[in-house]
Amino acid sequence: MNAPQIPHMQHIGVLPSGTLGTIADVSGVTVGHCTLDQDAIQTGVTVIRAHRDDPYRHKVPAAASVINGFGKSIGLVQIDELGVLETPIALTNTFGVAAVAQAQIRAAIASNPQIGRGWPTVNPLVFECNDGYLNDIQAPAIEPTHYAQALDAAAASFERGSVGAGRGMSCFDFKGGIGSSSRLVSAAGHDFTVGALVLANFGRLPMLTIDGVPVGRELALALRKQAALAATTKPEQGSIIMIVATDAPLDSRQLKRLSMRAAAGLARTGSVYGHGSGDIALAFSTAWTVAHEGDYIATPPLLNDARLDPLFHACADSVEQAIVDALWSATSVTGRDGHTRLSLHDAVPDLEQRLKQRNA
Repeated sequence: MNAPQIPHMQHIGVLPSGTLGTIADVSGVTVGHCTLDQDAIQTGVTVIRAHRDDPYRHKVPAAASVINGFGKSIGLVQIDELGVLETPIALTNTFGVAAVAQAQIRAAIASNPQIGRGWPTVNPLVFECNDGYLNDIQAPAIEPTHYAQALDAAAASFERGSVGAGRGMSCFDFKGGIGSSSRLVSAAGHDFTVGALVLANFGRLPMLTIDGVPVGRELALALRKQAALAATTKPEQGSIIMIVATDAPLDSRQLKRLSMRAAAGLARTGSVYGHGSGDIALAFSTAWTVAHEGDYIATPPLLNDARLDPLFHACADSVEQAIVDALWSATSVTGRDGHTRLSLHDAVPDLEQRLKQRNA
């Protein structure tokens, strides 16, 4: 099942992207999926690895920002306190969080038998969105083996759209899911990469904005006339998880600042962080690691806060682009009780032409 990659997806902003155009442009970062696609079960797991070493023994600095806290993620409290990742980052549906967390714990113990004995316990990190419109979330279908499969599949080249945790997600009343992008910047005389991966499951169509163009209002009117999309006045109740990676040498306090700029990219697409929306961003750096054992933490020279603006710019642009990428890459899905989400391209075959006309 390969999501079609539209060759002319609009590039947002002026900053260049990396070679892959995904979060994997940050060296060492890999992504894997396990997709469940059978009748009413339309869900999955996505895993992001910061590096190939043991994440418990070689922790990376990280921080998160909760933009709107209507969510059931696990692991954020300890990240806020200690500022490091101890497991890969996992994404799944709301009721799959416990199973994936258990899988992370068991994997960490298998690699480090002293966890919970002579060593402290491990902090699993699982983010979620509610895919209950397309997926029978009450089943529940996610099992620990699905996390293991996604972890084993992690690679620099990965699919986006209706895959992994994104299988059952909706975005702006179309099919949503996994999206990713990257941006290249210079700061303090050095070149750095910022990459983003999103699990997009939010928004109502009239809100949709692409590269500053409020195309959602026009599309909503046209599609309702064609009976391709039912009229709706429901409030925004979805969620989005935004993962930001960089190779710039930042500490957890600076990464907290970087993660907050993901909200700028989210807002540009039309989100107002609705009451029922769980909007969370996490940023991590691959520039250095924290050894589990030892008396001191060796850090490289960190960027001065006054030099962070290029990274803030890259974060906002890459998150915005990743959300558009999720829409561009998704395929239509029919799931629970016959519910269907059309992909953006199935619903609006002439979208590229419309965007060009609006930008002319």
